Amino acid sequence: MLEERIRCKKLRDRIITADEAAMLFKTGMKVGTSGFTPVGYPKAVPLALGKRAENGDKIEITLMTGASVGDELDGVLSRAGIIKRRFPYQTNTSMRNCINNKEIEYCDMHLSNFAHWIKYGFLGDIDIALIEAVAITENGGIVPSTSVGNSNIYVEKAEKVIVELNISQSLELEGIHDIYSSDNPPHRKPIPIFKTGDRIGTNYITCNPDKIVGIVISDVRDADIELAPVDEVSIRMASNLIDFLDCEVKHDRLPRNLLPLQSGVGSVANAVLAGLKNTRYENLTVYSEVLQDSVLDLIDFGKVNMASATSLTLSKDRLCNFYKNIEKYRNKIILRPQEISNNPEVIRRLGIIGINTAIEVDLYGNVNSSNIMGSKIMNGIGGSGDFARNSYISIFVTQTTAKKGDISCIVPMVSHCDHTEHDVQVIITEEGVADLRGLSPKERARTIIQNCTSGEYREMLKDYYKKALVECKHRHTPLIIGEALSWHKRFLETGTMKVLQDRRIV
Repeated sequence: MLEERIRCKKLRDRIITADEAAMLFKTGMKVGTSGFTPVGYPKAVPLALGKRAENGDKIEITLMTGASVGDELDGVLSRAGIIKRRFPYQTNTSMRNCINNKEIEYCDMHLSNFAHWIKYGFLGDIDIALIEAVAITENGGIVPSTSVGNSNIYVEKAEKVIVELNISQSLELEGIHDIYSSDNPPHRKPIPIFKTGDRIGTNYITCNPDKIVGIVISDVRDADIELAPVDEVSIRMASNLIDFLDCEVKHDRLPRNLLPLQSGVGSVANAVLAGLKNTRYENLTVYSEVLQDSVLDLIDFGKVNMASATSLTLSKDRLCNFYKNIEKYRNKIILRPQEISNNPEVIRRLGIIGINTAIEVDLYGNVNSSNIMGSKIMNGIGGSGDFARNSYISIFVTQTTAKKGDISCIVPMVSHCDHTEHDVQVIITEEGVADLRGLSPKERARTIIQNCTSGEYREMLKDYYKKALVECKHRHTPLIIGEALSWHKRFLETGTMKVLQDRRIV
């Protein structure tokens, strides 16, 4: 069986244990690993590295990944005090706590940019690339598993490569990948992707076999992905999205089979995209960073012909179904490096319809997607900025409230701004659609209040806006900073925004 997985004969004598691999890591090293939201990441070696720390070895590293990874990597190493600096995106609870407790320095970045930073040398040399794979080809090429992320860049730039050969990942994944890397300026050429299904690279990561210092055999599965069931709020948001798309088609601003779709990560994004199942739209394509359950459902329903991303992030049951029908899906799915899946050039050329989620949106169309109350990191900006800035239509979806109604997701001023009003064209909540294209700040505020809010928060926002129109000296963007910030201050003090006094901001 291993001969089938390790086809480069000269590498078969480099099989080592996870404990032996863990001893190759030294304090001060920069380590790049596979993994993207959160699948295809190494597991056995980080677990062994964590045990090494538990036994008293002091080791501190900089960890770089594609995006979020599972607890076997981010969780174990952060709890062990091994990670001292982290790039470029994370979702792990232990990692998040360490960042917010000032134990780990975290640099949140646009995911399309990070590969370039590595290739430009902005962050120094990579000491070790730790990559999960399903096979090694005859010439030493590394076949990734369920994600690509930045793996090819780390392999290219690292001094040493450790391959974690995961035999729990199906060998039938081979052939689903399309590995391509752009050159650095001034030698960069156009990326020759003109439609979603174009293949432009190899189905493996090119690697000099001499760089591979160890192959660790693993059978640890990706963490189970849990997606919340589609609820009434998600159904209403999906319905509002469909109505918007229908209107765009009716007015000849979109073709009848739309343009390639991108959807952000998580249960809300998955549920909203799933709303396309019961529509008249057919022959759709998806050009995104992550493919979730809803994309496979759309393929099964005959709605999606081709889907491209850098990660296949499926729930446990859906993953089993994927492997049972892998021949069908492999002809309709491509996994690329994230510098290609999230590349602004390709996003603009294909005319992507970008659909991303927000933590909060303010009255003027600015979006916060990364920080709670302005200073507490949640996850990060991820790839939402790559698509928001460059999409044909940039859409953000959010519920009107969070925490069972205690928090309004529509606020006078976002506590942290990831996407400015210049990159946000459409806001969709369960209450309706705010089409902000071509509107002035005052018009945006009125449209968002009227179409995307409800109940007492709508009245509070109306009162705030009326007061701002009167009291703000310069009224192009009527903003009372102190009272806008009081929304966030009030939540910090009381845990709720539901503190009203004569319907005025207090």
